Amino acid sequence: MDPAPGPIVDTMTATETTTTDTPLPRQAPRGPVATAGPAPVLDVVVPVHNEELDLEPCVRRLHEHLKTHFPYRFRITVADNASTDRTWAVAEGLAEELTGVRAVRLEQKGRGRALHTTWLGSDAEVLAYMDVDLSTDLAALSPLVAPLISGHSDVAIGSRLARGARVVRGPKRELISRCYNLILRGALAVRFSDAQCGFKAIRADVARTLLPHVADTGWFFDTELLVLAQRAGLRIHEVPVDWVDDPDSRVDILATALADLRGIARLGRGLATGSLPITELRAQLGRGAISSDPPGVPSGLLRQVVRFAAVGVVSTLAYLLLFVLLRGQVGPQPANLVALLVTAVGNTAANRRLTFGVRGSDGAARHQFQGLLVFALGLGLTSGALALLHGMTSPARATELVVLVGANLLATVLRFLLLRGWVFRRAPEPALETTR
Repeated sequence: MDPAPGPIVDTMTATETTTTDTPLPRQAPRGPVATAGPAPVLDVVVPVHNEELDLEPCVRRLHEHLKTHFPYRFRITVADNASTDRTWAVAEGLAEELTGVRAVRLEQKGRGRALHTTWLGSDAEVLAYMDVDLSTDLAALSPLVAPLISGHSDVAIGSRLARGARVVRGPKRELISRCYNLILRGALAVRFSDAQCGFKAIRADVARTLLPHVADTGWFFDTELLVLAQRAGLRIHEVPVDWVDDPDSRVDILATALADLRGIARLGRGLATGSLPITELRAQLGRGAISSDPPGVPSGLLRQVVRFAAVGVVSTLAYLLLFVLLRGQVGPQPANLVALLVTAVGNTAANRRLTFGVRGSDGAARHQFQGLLVFALGLGLTSGALALLHGMTSPARATELVVLVGANLLATVLRFLLLRGWVFRRAPEPALETTR
């Protein structure tokens, strides 16, 4: 079928998107989306900033692929994030020439802001986005959106880490990607495998409910949306993709990594304190379990040790990654402090839920405060080890890391004992009264 009519050229600011604080009624079970109406079934957003060279070949290739392989009406939306080169002129030209292409101009930067604005302003049934470099093979687009059209799933993501994915990229980006997703698993208990692949889709009815609660306007937008979707009980479909790294990527890896870690801390705090309306979102959107939710984690020592160890491995990897990233910028001691503090918050939240089976927001703030006191012990051990090492010699970077790992292992044992015996200690069961 033909795509949606064009050309469409809009200019807007991020403040033009309207949201509501009024709780939405519980929605009916999601079935297949409407495919016969005048509105497009699929709207693919391509967010861009200063991409005057790559934009035109990307849009033409995507347009040809959709026209050839997608059986329903579609739209391509170019979301220009305050470009200062000829990107907007190229976008306007494409919207005038190609049927079903729309150009939207935003006066503020931010991929998350662009997606938030264009998705909420779309009349399509399914909303998607992809990066302008087309690192992901377009053959994965139909498998990405088909489960959303049929009603089988609510959100779909391309995954470079799922079994069957074929990925070409350097070892540095591979390590960072895997460490980031390990941090997410440890700190936020996520179950999806790849948070940041620039290839995602969501049903519009779901997006209208979730997006008002997504605060990030940059690169962390994807992660925040997926975490909220998972906590709300939505079904997230993963598609293994063929993905080739763009060697000319302008992403500042260090700045993005630090912003993501701040986002994880903010999101974890929101989940722990109950400031995010997860219960309401689950009531509105959640598919519900087939059977009742499993009981909390048993208090058996062996099970707790195994889960604590798994969380500890992820936390240690996150700590080392942060330390290496920060050391060259601020020095070893400040890097150690920041890395420990960030991973301590995530470690406490993960152990609270996964190891000791504490659910809900009651006592979350107290647990985090007590966890930070335990963190002070780890800081004293690792900082003392660093100070002793540097007092004795000028160590190589590898020696420094070995000493830190050893100090962290000792701190980990003490941390488990304190978490089990103090922070998350269960109150004794009241004795049963007996009558004679």
